[in-house]
Amino acid sequence: MNNIIAPTIGGALIGLSSTILLFGIGRISGISGIFGSLITTFNKENTWRVAWVLGLLVGGAIMLSLYPHYFDYEFSFSKTKLIIAGLLVGFGTRLGSGCTSGHGVCGLGRRSMRSLVAVITFMASGIVVVAIENLLK
Repeated sequence: MNNIIAPTIGGALIGLSSTILLFGIGRISGISGIFGSLITTFNKENTWRVAWVLGLLVGGAIMLSLYPHYFDYEFSFSKTKLIIAGLLVGFGTRLGSGCTSGHGVCGLGRRSMRSLVAVITFMASGIVVVAIENLLK
């Protein structure tokens, strides 16, 4: 697949699956909320959450087997920096009451003002962090 078609198909599948989840069972496909509820709440309501997370993992495994070159990259920074970045993203996700998939894909699609503010904050924070990182090099 070329560099334009693969992301386009991926984006369309994300939109389609988010729409099916929203209209099918009335849930938002924000992965931080889905996964967070899955590991903190134990009840039969979690069936759809388990299916969603398994679908993500199986989809990733299929892509890895079909297109292993998409996963062939190395990080140019330390594992410590990666762990710190992951923790900061997790903190920001909790602080912002959702992640980019929940706010960016679903919230903006529903014209949520809260999601618009969250997405602007995500983007601005990313720009500032990259600018600072580049200044420190």
